[in-house]
Amino acid sequence: MEEKEKKHPSIFEPFALILNIVTAVLGAIIGMQIVTTLGVTPSTAIIGALVAMLIARIPVAIFKKYKSIHRQNLVQTSISSATFGAANSLLIPIGIPFAMGTPELIVPMLIGAALAMFVDAAILYKIFDSKLFPASGTWAPGVATAESILAGDKGGKRAGLLGAGTLIGLIGSYFHISMSAFGVAFIGNIWALTMFGIGLMIRQYSIPWFNIDVNQLYIAHGVMIGAGIVALIQVAILIFSKHKNDQKANANEPAASDEKLTRPIKEAKRALGFGFVAYLIIALIIALLGGLITHMSLGMLIGFLFFAAFAAFVHELIVGIAAMHSGWFPAFAVAFITLLFGMLIGFPPVALAMLAGFSAATGPAFADMGYDLKTGHILRGNGEDREMELQGRKQQYITGMIAFGVALITVVFSYKGYFAQNLVPPIDKVYVSTIQAGASPEIMLQLFLWAIPGAILQLVGGPSRQIGVLFATGLLILTPNACWAVLAGIAIRLIVLKIWKKEAETPMTIMAAGFIAGDALYSFFNSIFKFRK
Repeated sequence: MEEKEKKHPSIFEPFALILNIVTAVLGAIIGMQIVTTLGVTPSTAIIGALVAMLIARIPVAIFKKYKSIHRQNLVQTSISSATFGAANSLLIPIGIPFAMGTPELIVPMLIGAALAMFVDAAILYKIFDSKLFPASGTWAPGVATAESILAGDKGGKRAGLLGAGTLIGLIGSYFHISMSAFGVAFIGNIWALTMFGIGLMIRQYSIPWFNIDVNQLYIAHGVMIGAGIVALIQVAILIFSKHKNDQKANANEPAASDEKLTRPIKEAKRALGFGFVAYLIIALIIALLGGLITHMSLGMLIGFLFFAAFAAFVHELIVGIAAMHSGWFPAFAVAFITLLFGMLIGFPPVALAMLAGFSAATGPAFADMGYDLKTGHILRGNGEDREMELQGRKQQYITGMIAFGVALITVVFSYKGYFAQNLVPPIDKVYVSTIQAGASPEIMLQLFLWAIPGAILQLVGGPSRQIGVLFATGLLILTPNACWAVLAGIAIRLIVLKIWKKEAETPMTIMAAGFIAGDALYSFFNSIFKFRK
């Protein structure tokens, strides 16, 4: 097998292409069905990996090729991309105009959301393993999928640890413990995840402890706005700082750290510039196809185009930062912040609906592609063979884009059936009711006041820790007892490292991957069972 693995397998091998299209269709259907009934999108990456492992055990020559961990990786990339693409990037955006009673806007929104989804993934591909989004980042779900594939390939102690972790993950999830949160605590940045856990705790207990709802009072949204603004400034500094200054910036890091990155900052800068221009063009397409020009003056239309492009751009970066550091991405909430700003500016309801959909379409594909490329990075030896890494990453990117295309076709042929049964993602009803209720000066004041502590936290933590963004992410997510899972995981991690030091890092990572895998498997099958029920 070693000889075959010197060159990365191609997605365009006939059987590989057919298999990945089939799994993409399956992933798209699963994503749409569950997001419309339960309001969540299950992670299907590990399911895809398990399917590929089972195929490899069929005693037929063409199936034996799937003993290759790289082919298994392409399968998980395909099903994962299609699931999040169909559910988050496409169905949620087009559900907004339907829920608003403006069905004539569904097709313009679908076209805009589809274009945004492809641009979203392309930007991540172009900036993955740059200083902005390094492959060495946490990307916890990607680690879990990679460890699952490696355990199936190598067996032995690694398989035993992963199996034990997965079993614990399944049992913990059955008892409503957030095992993903527990697992992430063993892998990610301790500072960032501590603030994430504190944010989750305040969100869960703000009413019983303080008689305050941080969500209803827009406290969580304000904190994210402040942290997000500072995070964007920090990203800009990383982009525009000179190379000489970069080398002096972190005395604690090895001098060769930048040399290991496969994406120079210049390339990342170009990709982000391309992304903003692309979003501006997509906003124009949405405005023209949606007839927004008849609802706004020329000045307001120009303002809408630039605001929509900037909001989509910011949305994907904030969602990407949260996803990389915590394994969670608050896409719904950050899109809601965009909507609030649009309301405060004074855009008409039709434009607000398109704005919310456009913003919601960016971010999920970005985050999911990050998870998938992290999986591939680990499977390819953490970048030791640069040529193999770049080959494999390109194949994953092509696979993801094919899967997004399959997701688009699946949504085109099925959305009418869902809408005919009045099945729309629940978050769409929240967006529509917010648009219909309108904005007020009180909301603007709350957002401004709470943006201040968010900005201070992000500034103090710096770009490497992202404590402001992660604290705000915790405040925006209501997952019962996830806070205790995160904080307990961090405490156990510190104790284990204190006793066993570096020897414990690899076993802890594998066990953590098992916790996340167990949680993902439980959530997936539980979601399917609830849907059928």
